[in-house]
Amino acid sequence: MMIGNRRVATPVTKKWLLRLKDSYTSGLRNLSKGQYAKETTFSFRHTEVCAIQTTLCIRERESLFRGEFENFCVSGYMEIDKAIRESNDRRLKTKYNNAIYVIKRALALYSIEEVAFSFNGGKDSTVLLHVLRAGYFLYKAEQSCSNEGLNDFPIRTIYFESTSAFPEINSFTYDAASAYGLQMDIIRTDFKSGLEDLLKTKPIRAIFLGVRIGDPTAVGQEQFSPSSPGWPSFMRVNPILDWSYRDVWAFILTCKVQYCSLYDQGYTSIGSIYDTVPNALLCISDSSNRKETFRPAYLLSDGRLERAGRVKKFSPVSGSFSAVSNGPDNIDLRKNSMLTASVIAVGDEILFGTIEDQLGPSLCRKLHSIGWSVSQATVVRNDVDSVAEEVERQKSNNDLIFIYGGIGPLHSDVTLSGVAKAFGVRLAPDEEFEEYLRHLIGDQCTGDRNEMAQLPEGITELLHHENLPVPLMKCQNVIILTATNIMELDKEWECLIELTKSGGLFEMMEPYISKCLITQLSDVETAQPLSKLCLEFPDLYIGSYRRSRTGPLTISFRGKDQARIESAKEALYEKFHPGVFSETN
Repeated sequence: MMIGNRRVATPVTKKWLLRLKDSYTSGLRNLSKGQYAKETTFSFRHTEVCAIQTTLCIRERESLFRGEFENFCVSGYMEIDKAIRESNDRRLKTKYNNAIYVIKRALALYSIEEVAFSFNGGKDSTVLLHVLRAGYFLYKAEQSCSNEGLNDFPIRTIYFESTSAFPEINSFTYDAASAYGLQMDIIRTDFKSGLEDLLKTKPIRAIFLGVRIGDPTAVGQEQFSPSSPGWPSFMRVNPILDWSYRDVWAFILTCKVQYCSLYDQGYTSIGSIYDTVPNALLCISDSSNRKETFRPAYLLSDGRLERAGRVKKFSPVSGSFSAVSNGPDNIDLRKNSMLTASVIAVGDEILFGTIEDQLGPSLCRKLHSIGWSVSQATVVRNDVDSVAEEVERQKSNNDLIFIYGGIGPLHSDVTLSGVAKAFGVRLAPDEEFEEYLRHLIGDQCTGDRNEMAQLPEGITELLHHENLPVPLMKCQNVIILTATNIMELDKEWECLIELTKSGGLFEMMEPYISKCLITQLSDVETAQPLSKLCLEFPDLYIGSYRRSRTGPLTISFRGKDQARIESAKEALYEKFHPGVFSETN
């Protein structure tokens, strides 16, 4: 590096880059305060090498740091709060407001020196970092009735660094600490010993934790929970305790905050390098590519399967691989791999209650029979924008969309127009499809052009089958059905399955297996045992329902592994007296 006319040899180490980033962030703070002098000072030092102060012109600074820091966005607390306030997600707003309230109460009960934040670089911890920053600044602004002087985040941050942590987690944690000016205490012992040593030297009485219900450590906890017996005495503060997997990702995506890159590689719950693999439910099947690829974590449709990737993949002690999981034991993740579809019905008559939709439930059953999971079944109006908005919302979150209704020459038949709008294309004449229509309806075609033969341009594939008078249509990952009753749907489905077997239209998976039990137990008696059972068997769908309030309770188990279903059934039996359950079809 040049200082005046002298070159100083400064090795580019990780520590050096972090200090350089601190200097850069400090310089940006000066700029944000309005200190737009001709020159802005950025200073840093390198341990055992030298103390350097360098002055850079603003343009030179922008050029020098662009490569290393252009993607390192520092989101202010006001941007976080504004993003939530402007969101249409009412559930997220409620969860955010509740978390802010918990944070404000904690800050009212404890001084700033008495609170700390446990940060580990995971998604939950990342959400808490930003909610905590927003809560702190909102609390201070209320106290002082002004935003002046709210540039620093003084809450002490604790990071338990481990040799078994993913390098990406360590890197993200240090980057976040630098970007947001966190006062970070790095502890390299186990959690309990590290806390004991820290609490001996610091006046910490409360620690903010990113614990959520469903985490193994969350059992029995509330927003404010004293530490467990045998542990150092402190108050556990859990602002996001009631947040779901969906809430966490809704916050991250709404506020556009950075998160660890592992989540874009299919990891949904991150532990150590020895017990964490990408979630197989996000695996992208591609026979032409031997290397497995995965969808991002935020596309996991069922948050209950968040910990399905917690599988011990290698033991440093034995030097061998293991199939033992941290949640359910001996899960065959390949057998449990999941593809998701959504079902969209188009029809005002369904919404008015004029007709009953029978196709949707039937289609859901058919999809489950070939191992697909249905993430959502919706009904939309006969309106182009309504169809387009729903297709656009679902197409990136699901492997396939099945849509029916609204196909034909009537004014209410808007499905094709809606699909075209969702993909940003126009409707254009398709000569091949028009020829099929001419053979089907003959002289009823009027004019030079059949409006029914207008298809989404450039994305429509005609699905031919000898048993279909007119081909079905597939627009990228949207399959358009023309059925209007169960018999027609059965026929179209049989044709789709034959096309799949012969041409690989879509993948057929292991079918779902189900088992049902009935009992006269009350909902109150079964609620807690069933909740615990869901945590013990996150790879299964465990549901319950009554056909009448006075009738028996039906408990259903659905999955792809018969042995797992039997294990779950036996585990439920053990929680009650013999004979209270009986099997039913």
